[in-house]
Amino acid sequence: MALEALIFDVDGTLADNERDGHRVAFNQAFAEAGLDWEWDVPTYDRLLEVFGGKERLRFYIERDHPDFDPPGGLDTFVRDLHREKTRCYTELLKSGALPLRCGVERLLRYARAEGLRLAVASTTTPENVTVLLEQTVGPGAVAWFDVIAAGDMVERKKPAPDVYLLALDRLGLDPANCLALEDTEAGLASARAAGLRTVITVNGATRHQDFTGALLVVDQLGDPGKPMEVLAGDAGGARLVDMALLRRLHREAQGG
Repeated sequence: MALEALIFDVDGTLADNERDGHRVAFNQAFAEAGLDWEWDVPTYDRLLEVFGGKERLRFYIERDHPDFDPPGGLDTFVRDLHREKTRCYTELLKSGALPLRCGVERLLRYARAEGLRLAVASTTTPENVTVLLEQTVGPGAVAWFDVIAAGDMVERKKPAPDVYLLALDRLGLDPANCLALEDTEAGLASARAAGLRTVITVNGATRHQDFTGALLVVDQLGDPGKPMEVLAGDAGGARLVDMALLRRLHREAQGG
């Protein structure tokens, strides 16, 4: 079966924006709310095991502040505080502080030029996806994607397959016609549970995770003059993830 689409995770995959983006925005929201909470990098790396910003916040409160009794109830508090965090994060994006990872824009442009369809399958909000693409690639970049499956469009977050199943449904494609690009063990589990073969591009927070079952694991997608490092799998001597490499990996995964 031919490769027809690439489905991208966002946070950590398109941009290395967890530690220096979402974490910073959470801390800003905490300070603005008059809370003395602060997530340092080790704390946030552990919290990344919980997918979804609101889910991550609720988990932290219930684990670390079990006696906290917010006015209006926990559901309302989490919703409102997460809304403020999203505002802080959007301001960071608009400042240009969070660029795309190495090789991402190159791969997006070449995939489009070769007629592949693009989709997003992420637990971040659709607004975050839109602002990231517009601030890094430029106005109109959101239109490059046929499908943006994100945020609370599904009930269960990764590692459940729901967001990938939604993306596949809206694409109208069989998973055998697609590849997923992810950065986490839970993201890999989510994609594989949806029947998708997956390429992993790790970051500092996920490099230690178990990516058994991925087609290829690299430290970045790479650009000319900035070659990738292959951590697992066979890149066939390629120095960056390009369409030729992805088509070969897809073909071999199909037994061709």
